[in-house]
Amino acid sequence: MEQLSMSLGVIIVLVIVALAFDFMNGFHDAANSIATIVSTRVLKPHHAVFWAAGFNFLAYFLFELKVAGTIGKGTITPAIVDHYVIFGALMGATLWNIITWYYGIPSSSSHALIGGLVGAAMIKVGPEALIMTGIWKIVAFIFVAPLLGFVFGGLLMVLVSWICRHMPPRKVDKHFRRLQLLSAAAYSLGHGGNDAQKTIGIIWMLLIAANVSSPNEHVPGWVVLACYTAMGLGTMFGGWRIVKTMGNRITKLNQARGFCANSGGAVTLFLATALGIPVSTTHTITGAIAGVGSTRGTRRVRWGVAGGIVWAWILTIPCSAVIASVAWLIGRQIL
Repeated sequence: MEQLSMSLGVIIVLVIVALAFDFMNGFHDAANSIATIVSTRVLKPHHAVFWAAGFNFLAYFLFELKVAGTIGKGTITPAIVDHYVIFGALMGATLWNIITWYYGIPSSSSHALIGGLVGAAMIKVGPEALIMTGIWKIVAFIFVAPLLGFVFGGLLMVLVSWICRHMPPRKVDKHFRRLQLLSAAAYSLGHGGNDAQKTIGIIWMLLIAANVSSPNEHVPGWVVLACYTAMGLGTMFGGWRIVKTMGNRITKLNQARGFCANSGGAVTLFLATALGIPVSTTHTITGAIAGVGSTRGTRRVRWGVAGGIVWAWILTIPCSAVIASVAWLIGRQIL
């Protein structure tokens, strides 16, 4: 009876840690949804985060849980998952998020979580614990997602420029101030639909390992609701250190460019979520902003800033994996 109580206690603690990561994910990635509407002064920062958070939560009603399935059953062998692996993965992802948030680096919470899972599984079992087909698909989209964002954002900017070529600039800005609200809402839906599902997948893995659920059952409703709520709350508090980097340091944005960047990013996120591929909302919006900026010439994009962000992308999985492996060793002692 005491053992059952302890196991239940460990499960509760890890669910809380997972929701804390989800909160941090929303906090860390809030800039992705609001940077354009804040930098173009369509909304004040505190109004913008409420706008984004609301649509983060609305994603609960719109998306199938395909991304959660990929995380839960498509990255590491479910049979090796236990509370030590989950603890290591969550700590690796959370600590890397804190480090990158502190230094204002728009890294990927998604890939931090993947790196955490890989690191914890590798130190427990070795390379055979990894499901390489799923991992290679996720790694490929480190490059595919920003490229799609770049292409969609750039094409939309060209289309908008052609449609509005005879329109006075003030009239263009007036129309796109309103349209930017819709594009930011769409991006926030995509953010919630893709990112919250990653934590759903982690908690599902934990429940399966604890024999509370099984791979053949649906994800419990309370898990889905709790994760979308935590994501929305995190977005409401916002990661202000990253807003400046995403909003204007990559390229100068106005209302029309902000609309195209958010819309291009949203299309990419909807596509990836429909395919069940966990992608980085940070990578996606960075690519879309760069694509919009490049339509005015390559010199309009600060490639040095973008290059620094790319280095954060490259380092995220290995760094979070190393932290997770250390956390796994610590978890063996304290859990």
